[in-house]
Parts: sequence; structure tokens; C-alpha cells
Amino acid sequence: MTNEYDDRATPDNYLWDGSGAPDLEVQHLERALGRFQHNRPVPSFPQIEVSARRWSWWSEIAASGWTRRFAAALLVVFAIGSALWLARSPRIPAIAHDGWDVQVTPASQDSETGGPAGKNTRLKLGESLETDAVSKATVAVAEIGRLEVEPMTRLRLLQSGAGRKRIALDRGTIHATIWAPPGQFVVDTPSAVAIDLGCMYTLHIDDAGSGILRTTLGWVGFHSNGHDSFIPAGAACPTHVQSGPGTPYFEDASDTFRAALAHLDSAIDPSARKSALDTVLREARARDAFTLWHLLARVNSAERVAIYDRLAALVTPPPGVTREGILRLDATMLDSWWNAFDLGDISLWRHWEQSWTGREGQQK
Repeated sequence: MTNEYDDRATPDNYLWDGSGAPDLEVQHLERALGRFQHNRPVPSFPQIEVSARRWSWWSEIAASGWTRRFAAALLVVFAIGSALWLARSPRIPAIAHDGWDVQVTPASQDSETGGPAGKNTRLKLGESLETDAVSKATVAVAEIGRLEVEPMTRLRLLQSGAGRKRIALDRGTIHATIWAPPGQFVVDTPSAVAIDLGCMYTLHIDDAGSGILRTTLGWVGFHSNGHDSFIPAGAACPTHVQSGPGTPYFEDASDTFRAALAHLDSAIDPSARKSALDTVLREARARDAFTLWHLLARVNSAERVAIYDRLAALVTPPPGVTREGILRLDATMLDSWWNAFDLGDISLWRHWEQSWTGREGQQK
């Protein structure tokens, strides 16, 4: 009888027995984990006999459901211990400093494989990666994630070490999947800096340096000259060379809401701003509260009053958050109100924002 798994594509066999075409990500893991390979004889352990009395005692505990709580506690202890061990263990210089693995492939099945497509290479510190109209690339972001690079994209590797990994996206589109702790992967663009908070997202930058970021999982911080935007899963945020990050919004918001928001971000004429703001407030749903929250710090005092009233009608301010405090942009109250949106604790961003700002200051 033929097993259906015998018909697997040959490249998959590399994972199981080393045969077939080498797999880029598996090779990357082999290098990263090779230093932990066991090279000593298997120890012999004395046979342990469990008495019937002890087994009966354990069965009673298992029946009581206590073992689940014990197992959960044990997992927590193991996770904390593993994190501490990883934090103290020396890093691997080859992974941290010798660049990132890159696999360049044709953009489609019909594309010719001329130029850079169809090869494996290495992106080293200070070097750039540029795809043409018929090629795309997969980049292993050290040991913390992966980038899918679309055609007609140019990026540069700025930083790769034991801590932060950083690239510059000059133009084009990347799809980032990052499984590192928050704040370890940063993307510079001509108009803003994207700081990963453990997520999946797509970032597009046009030839002029403006663009848009869309978050698929987790959330991303967009930062420029003290101007911040927080972009949760399902949301998008434009960025402009002249003004930096725009106001983020959920992509399922109405077309009318999104068009008015874009106009409000760029309008200068008072009557045009009032018309755009009236439309945004009228169209806003409870889910759009986080958009109104961002607008509070981006408008004048008269506009802020109208935004507060609509936001308070959508999401009741939590205890300790007052109208007067929000109108004067009290940071603690603003953060407390954000946490009422069930989009994640904003203190996570504040921690990494301070860390990021501190490191930036030290580099200057």
C-alpha cells in the first residue's frame, strides 16, 4: 500500500533526513541551535520503583484536578527560568554580526530568473537588498523573524546584534513576521519609524517617501519626532514625508469615515477642517474610539472638546479620567482611557518607547 506521505515534494525531505534541496530556514535554525548539540554518552539512570501507596496518593491528587494547577505553575516557572537563561547566555556572533540569510526567487511562475532571482545570498551590515520587477526575496531576520520582500523594493541593513535589529526601507513593500520580544525589530522609513511590538504587518513606501502600514497581528508603533501612532491588528496608518505618521483607523470603517479622516489630517482651512471633523465624529463607531483618541492630541482646543464629547459617548471614561484632564492632554489619563478600549496595555509601548529613545540618544 502506498502511503500518501511518500508523495511529498522532495524539498521537504531535507527537514527529516537531510536529503533533497536545502531549506533556507532549516539551515538557519541548524546554525543557531548547533552550539547546543549534545555530544556526550547517554547517561544511565537507576530504575525507580513507585510503590502502590505512592501511586494511590498521586491518583487521588490527579482526580482532584490539582495536577492541572501544578502543571500550569510548573510551566510558568519553566518559562521564567528559560527566559533568564537565554538572557544570560552568550549570543552567537555568526548570527548577530555576519548578516542575514536571503533567498531571492522569481516574482511569479511566469517570470524569468535572470538578474538576482533564483539564488541564496547574505545581507551584511551596511549592505542593501534591491529587488527588480521580476524578483522577490525572503529574508531571515537573524533569529527573530522573517521578511517577505516584494518586487521593486530597496532596503538596507542598519543594525544587527545581540539586541535590536534595524533596517531602512527606502521604497517598496515588505511583509514582516516577528516573534521576538517587543521593540527588537525597527524599520526606518523616510517619513516615520516603525517599531514592532510582536506582530505581523505590511509596510509600503512609495518613491516620494510616503506610505502606509497595515497590521495583521499584534500591534505596531509608528514614531516620528514625538508624534506617535499605535496600530493594532486590523488597522492601518498612513505616513507622509511632510507630517509623519497620520491618524490610524480600522480598515473596516466606512469609506466616508476614512475619506474625512484623511482630509482632516491634511486640511488647513478652518471651514474644511470643521466639515471633515463633523463627518468623522458622525460616522465613528465604538470600534473607532481609538482613532478619536489619537485625534485628541492632533487638533486645536476647540476641536478637542467635540472629540472628547463623542469619544466619551462611545467609551465611558474609566475612573480617574476627567474631562478637564483630557482637554489638557494629561498623559496618565490618556493612557488610562486607551486601556479601556481592550486593544492592549499601552504601558507596553511606553516602556519600549523610553528604551528606544534612550538608545537613540546614546547613539547621537
